[in-house]
Amino acid sequence: MSSIRAIVVDPDVAGRLAIREVAAPEPDPGQALIQVEAVSLNRGEVMRAMTAEAGWRPGWDLAGTVIQQADDGTGPQVGSRVVGMPMPVSGAWAEQVAVPTHALAVLPDGVTFAQAATLPVAGLTALRALEKGGLLLNKCVLITGSTGGVGLFAHQLARQSGAYVVGTSRQARNAGLVREAGADEVVVGDDLEPARAYGPYHLVIESLGGQALASALTLIAPGGTCVSLGWSVSPEVTIDLSKANATGGVNLYGLRMYIELRQRAAAEDLAWLAQQVAAQKLRTPIEVEASWHDVADIAQRLLQRQFTGKAVLHLG
Repeated sequence: MSSIRAIVVDPDVAGRLAIREVAAPEPDPGQALIQVEAVSLNRGEVMRAMTAEAGWRPGWDLAGTVIQQADDGTGPQVGSRVVGMPMPVSGAWAEQVAVPTHALAVLPDGVTFAQAATLPVAGLTALRALEKGGLLLNKCVLITGSTGGVGLFAHQLARQSGAYVVGTSRQARNAGLVREAGADEVVVGDDLEPARAYGPYHLVIESLGGQALASALTLIAPGGTCVSLGWSVSPEVTIDLSKANATGGVNLYGLRMYIELRQRAAAEDLAWLAQQVAAQKLRTPIEVEASWHDVADIAQRLLQRQFTGKAVLHLG
């Protein structure tokens, strides 16, 4: 094939996202060629698409079938059902994508393409963030942004680790969703101060930024860690050091997946996450499923927080 279809940024259409013809991928020796069946949306890539130049191709997560094995002989064979992510991370929303074998995992029987497509960014981020806390058995963990894909995965994995988990929900109507995901307690609203009653926390997974991050730093136990994933509310933070340093020994870790994946490949963790889904120990928080032809509408709904969890687009 000399060309394929892909979702690209087009500033001249409503929603800035459209399906267009692009050059077919030419895999490097260490890349397999994937026929994509499903992708999922992440807030970061959608936000970038709203300002990116014409022709930029978003897409971090994909699931599909290997149609050409890597020339170096590594990775899954032709016909394998897989989950993965392109490296560098971009361009997954396309009919065919070349993916490094170190960022691919074979899907167990029973795991659908839609389920798998939610795992690469959200699942890996939750898993790697929890790792920063070390052993979590009988430890207190606070998770902000609990109703998003990362948050819902993090709650489930933290509960599996034996932690006492406190989540947050800006809307009272979503508190039940957070509890179902594994929270022992749920703080409703924008203020984290009520979470103090259940702490201090060995680990905080923080994705809101702004005042939430400043408050979170005052809730951590000595020697505890706050993992900052992003800033969906605000990138600007004013910290009162007299409060943040009151307990001493608090660690702030900025987690960026593109850096994490340079240090440790994704394949093994993706395979483990998929196995957890197959064993029904991990629920994929899919709230919206649609055709990729609806990408502009679904992207806007994501930005406007009209649904919780993950949105999956099918290319079939």
